[in-house]
Amino acid sequence: MLLARILKGDRGGQVFLLVLLATLIAVPLLNALPAEHPLYLSTYTVTLLGKYLTYALLAVAVDLVWGYLGILTLGHAAFFAIGGYAMGMYLMRQIGERGVYGNAELPDFMVFLNWQELPWFWHGFDQFWFAALMVIVAPGLLAFVFGWLAFRSRVTGCISIITQALTYALMLAFFRNEMGFGGNNGLTDFKDILGFSLQADSTRIGLFIASGVALGLGYLACRALVRSRLGRVAVAIRDTEDRARFIGYKVEHVKLAIFAFSAMLAGIAGALYVPQVGIINPGEFAPLNSIEVVIWVAMGGRATLYGAVLGALGVNYAKTWFTGAFPEVWLFALGGLFVLVTLLLPRGIVGLWRRREAAS
Repeated sequence: MLLARILKGDRGGQVFLLVLLATLIAVPLLNALPAEHPLYLSTYTVTLLGKYLTYALLAVAVDLVWGYLGILTLGHAAFFAIGGYAMGMYLMRQIGERGVYGNAELPDFMVFLNWQELPWFWHGFDQFWFAALMVIVAPGLLAFVFGWLAFRSRVTGCISIITQALTYALMLAFFRNEMGFGGNNGLTDFKDILGFSLQADSTRIGLFIASGVALGLGYLACRALVRSRLGRVAVAIRDTEDRARFIGYKVEHVKLAIFAFSAMLAGIAGALYVPQVGIINPGEFAPLNSIEVVIWVAMGGRATLYGAVLGALGVNYAKTWFTGAFPEVWLFALGGLFVLVTLLLPRGIVGLWRRREAAS
């Protein structure tokens, strides 16, 4: 009953969730087929699809802020990366004596840099529950502090530049070895998660399913928020902020709540991304990554949520193909795609679909 109420009138979301459910069932079955079977799906492909699903969750988080609150954020890569680092710290603590230097307490990069003891902020990350908590709390707290300062000052027009400056500053900070996060090399050489080897096919399947479940639950949570009173107020703020403020709504509180929630979703996406790709480094903070997410949302269809998923999957599939076939032209293709979508499909692919439905 609750699910039906959340998805009421959301035909696109219903189709998306059904396709997602079918995919989560079909992919493990196809991976279990013999390698010579024509429908066999390799573990590499499963991992690639799992990575796409984490990107889709990140896109949903950005669409929630940009599409329904009207804030063009260019800093969500920071929240994604912080969630990834929180998971990476847990995975590093699980290596123990299996590291290159055989130190049960210190990760290899700390031994190499002659660190004598584990920094205070690494304590607790040997426990999965603590790492999972930090995956949500750390990005949410950063977003809360940043949002409180920005929204309280009623910063509006330059918010996208400020968010981009935030992620760039974090990237520079994490590149420093003395920060205690691996510097330029980041965190890598992970062995297992919750006692399961990250190299095992079954673990890869499990991570893929976890990514799909997180995407589905994240979508439902965002959809429920959008349909709630808070979501309706957010849309009112997006359309006419001054009028919403004049009526008596605490505009800053609404912005802060939704911005922090969106950052938590991005952190979860980053945490699921890291064990599948096997590394997290400061490059994930790069402003270009945040700009790419905005392109995903714009291409799929802003303020639809499922359109953000469609854009993320479509653009990243194109990126995988282009960087393999024509690596030197990918950025030109991405820029051209953004220009074409802006000029010809201002409401994205979903907007084109809706227009055709209305015409028929």
